[in-house]
Amino acid sequence: MTLPPSENSSITQPPIPTIRAGWIFAALVGGLALGLSLAFLDPALLDPVLVVAQPVGTLWLNALRATIVPLVVSLLFTGIAQTVAAARAGALARRALLFFFAILAGGSAMAGLLIPAILSVFPMPTAAAAALRASVAQIHDKATVPGFGAFLQSLVPTNVLQSAATDQILPVILFTAVFGLAATRLAETQRRSLATFFEAVANAMLVVIGWVLLAAPLGVFCLSLSVAAQSGTSAIGALAHYVVVVTSAGTVIFLMAYAVAVFGARLRLGEFARAVLPAQALALSTQSSLATLPAMLTVCRKLGVRDQTSDLVMPLAVALFRATGPAMNFAVAIYVAHWFGMPITPSMLVAGFVVATLTTLGAVSLPGAISFVTSIGPISIAMGIPVEPLAILVAVEVLPDLMRTLGNVTMDVAVTAAVDRAHGEPAR
Repeated sequence: MTLPPSENSSITQPPIPTIRAGWIFAALVGGLALGLSLAFLDPALLDPVLVVAQPVGTLWLNALRATIVPLVVSLLFTGIAQTVAAARAGALARRALLFFFAILAGGSAMAGLLIPAILSVFPMPTAAAAALRASVAQIHDKATVPGFGAFLQSLVPTNVLQSAATDQILPVILFTAVFGLAATRLAETQRRSLATFFEAVANAMLVVIGWVLLAAPLGVFCLSLSVAAQSGTSAIGALAHYVVVVTSAGTVIFLMAYAVAVFGARLRLGEFARAVLPAQALALSTQSSLATLPAMLTVCRKLGVRDQTSDLVMPLAVALFRATGPAMNFAVAIYVAHWFGMPITPSMLVAGFVVATLTTLGAVSLPGAISFVTSIGPISIAMGIPVEPLAILVAVEVLPDLMRTLGNVTMDVAVTAAVDRAHGEPAR
């Protein structure tokens, strides 16, 4: 199947090859089942099977990783261009963008505090962590995390191309952000030329990563087979633990949406909860904020939000705002660090916070698997955390993604009502 162009993005996306998340999840289950069967029933077959499975899985992973830097840079540039263009649309749009940024940054900060606390109280079982680390050791090199002083010095690269080549993603992202803002000050023809170039790069890279993800069932099957064969049943328990911990970050954002509705839009809790319920049901069934847009507009009318506000803010939210994105993406990176026994330093948290907040701009209107790679890969690289586990975790993203969509849709409605209240008359 192919993904149609997005109706809410200035980027005219080409048809992007995609594969259903269910197939990737099925490959994960199949790989785990076969790996466990070999480990317990016929260990003699493990070596010849792993000789094939490990290189195939690593090859797919390398292809996936190769797309991260060019895709993130191009999407971030176009995301900044869209944000600046929206800010120029008027005071209402600027107010909405301020709300968006505050919630995105707040979500990143929350995850940076909450997830380490949860993992200290509810850690991954020691045996599972050790077994999983051993199962991916052959494809993983930990990055050296600099001290805080060296970290600050690294934020301004002397050679941005060298930084990109050596996976120093945070300086690249900050340079791209500054470059994107500077481009908005150029003459129209020059600004349009740059925008067209980066849109073309983004589109080409989206097609490439779509091709790579078509092989996701094979890659995930091989990787999960290798993990299960070497870690046993620990892999299953660890993945369940991961889903619970990461989903908790999205749950906090989901609950915060009700607080925004009550304190920001001055709506009654029961009134908001009843009104938003149909949109939430549709969000869970479609797992798409875009598909839920008409239902969210209907909810806004029920809540008394003025049409001029909802007609501007709601499409803007669907196009640029992913409330659960920074929190849950940052949570995944922190979880992987915990998985590999890496202490979380202040410089790692700062790097993760910045990248998690900024890369949300590049996650709009993309398939879940692509968003997972392009959003979490840069966070992991910036924090010096291995990206290899993402190839396994993307297979279970179908479960946390339910909370992502539910939280996004609920917060979109709440923020639209709060912006309407702040901009003029109260929602009711």
